[in-house]
Amino acid sequence: MNAPGQTVTPIKPTDLRGILAYVPRFQGQIFIVALDGVVVADENLSNLLLDIAVLRSLQIKVVLVHGIGHQLKELSVIRQVPISDLAGSGVTDAATLDLAIRASSRVSHQILEGLTQSGLKCAITNSIRAVPLGVLKGVDHQFTGKVDRIDTDFIMHLINAGAIPIIQPIGFDRDGRSLRINSDLLATELATELHATKVVFLAPHAGIEVRGELRRQLSVDELGTQLAGLGDAIDSRVRSKAQHAVQAIRSGVPRVHLVDGRVHDALLTEIFSNDGVGTLVYGNDYQQIRRATKRDARRIYDLTRNAVKREELIHRTLQAVERNVENFYLFEIDENLIACVSLSFYPDKPGVAEIGSLYVLPFYHRRGIGKKMIEFACQEAKKRGASQVLALSTQSFTFFSAVCGFTETTKDALPDARRQVFEQSQRNPRILTKAL
Repeated sequence: MNAPGQTVTPIKPTDLRGILAYVPRFQGQIFIVALDGVVVADENLSNLLLDIAVLRSLQIKVVLVHGIGHQLKELSVIRQVPISDLAGSGVTDAATLDLAIRASSRVSHQILEGLTQSGLKCAITNSIRAVPLGVLKGVDHQFTGKVDRIDTDFIMHLINAGAIPIIQPIGFDRDGRSLRINSDLLATELATELHATKVVFLAPHAGIEVRGELRRQLSVDELGTQLAGLGDAIDSRVRSKAQHAVQAIRSGVPRVHLVDGRVHDALLTEIFSNDGVGTLVYGNDYQQIRRATKRDARRIYDLTRNAVKREELIHRTLQAVERNVENFYLFEIDENLIACVSLSFYPDKPGVAEIGSLYVLPFYHRRGIGKKMIEFACQEAKKRGASQVLALSTQSFTFFSAVCGFTETTKDALPDARRQVFEQSQRNPRILTKAL
């Protein structure tokens, strides 16, 4: 029962279904949520922390990073102590460091209180090892630091114990002395080291504007170009977050969001809807995929041998792979071959392409690589004039249908020459098709 006068926004079943559709994709993954000091001071903070409780209930692992710029400015006025730098990237003198430590302690405790009220376990950590930024362009940055090392084992221990780590924008050098660190930089470094799926910057801004236009989505290449260009294409108030979004994605973080943390339900709406309410910065999903060359034939043959033994893939000799190597596309991480897929066309049916030889190393299963390879092959087929793709599978047909949107069809869909090979093989694979 609601208290007199209390209004509650009803939750629609469609809203719940929308959220639940994303759960399998994000379950068990790490999100870095970075709270701007202004957002911590806003009355919406309690709602944000409840949203974080929702993320945790869906088995999403959360690490909280917070800024202190707003609180540092307030302390400066109250104590009448001038500060040398507000953002934590310029010069931090001794007086500013003292105020920063005080502001950081207060903000961390405020978040600690809110998470405790939401029934969540959390812990403030000393997991950030820092070194002085030093002298840059002749200027000694004194007590400003940069990340030297992150105790990821400690952070993961807290996460695996069901706790939310709270990371302050204060690091510690080898002797335990405090150094101030820019919170945007800290969020980026944490995301990279923890292999996070997302960084969500909760700031007092609707998103990233490019030349005055709010952009809901930005590729990392476009954002990098705008930041590097002359003039003020990117609003100076979000420039730091935009720069660190580019850094995060180029370091391997798939997605970075910038959301107005003062808006009710903004965090959940941004994460669990296609449209979102802030700005999504994304990388090129297919930048690790390339076309195979003759030198790759042996690697492809070795990669797929175990799948052939398990009858997941049709047997191909090394010579057969060499003859058709130009049909293969490879997914690499640090020049190590992780996955492959082939794409074939038929002269007697120009609008049809066949996807085959999909294989992902078992260690990399459940990371979306197989789906990415299929999506890439479909895009390539469409670019080369195909309006339909086929796939033949003995053991992975549910992956093609449930994950990649294929539907089962009959052998009549096969080009004549391919149908003859199909009938002679006696493997009896399922035939699946997808319109492009």
